[in-house]
Amino acid sequence: MKLKTITVNGVFAALYIAVTYFIQPFGFTNVQFRVSEIFNHLVVFNKKYIYGVVLGVILANFFFSPIMAYDLVFGVGQSIISLLITIATSKFIKGIIPRMIVNTVVFTITMFLIAIELKLAFHLPFPITYLTTAIGEFVVMVVGIPIMYYLNKRVKFEHLV
Repeated sequence: MKLKTITVNGVFAALYIAVTYFIQPFGFTNVQFRVSEIFNHLVVFNKKYIYGVVLGVILANFFFSPIMAYDLVFGVGQSIISLLITIATSKFIKGIIPRMIVNTVVFTITMFLIAIELKLAFHLPFPITYLTTAIGEFVVMVVGIPIMYYLNKRVKFEHLV
């Protein structure tokens, strides 16, 4: 892997961690609005961003999660699975916005893993927890589409790594 790729992924991992730190009260409950999840959209620009996003999720969950052990399994697992699905489907989808829409749907659907985690850790009811975490993820990812789209116009994410 090129030094540039490692460096850029390190920067995005750090950004994921910093944003997660500032939204801690809203990022680890049964109603989650983890704003740092908008960085999940990076993989639609270049699949190499999976390293930075996953590293950011691992470290944010390690340092800030009240249920670290669960989050390191379920949270990281959900991110890896969702990112890999998005990367695989992006080969068949033309256009950045349609890819981000698919990415949003994939992350929203796979929030069942987070609902399972919260059921195991806090004995919360699965259906309601799945609904609330999925809605939170959906809102954050939808809001992230125009943000990442317009940031890409300035930064050119596909060329950074």
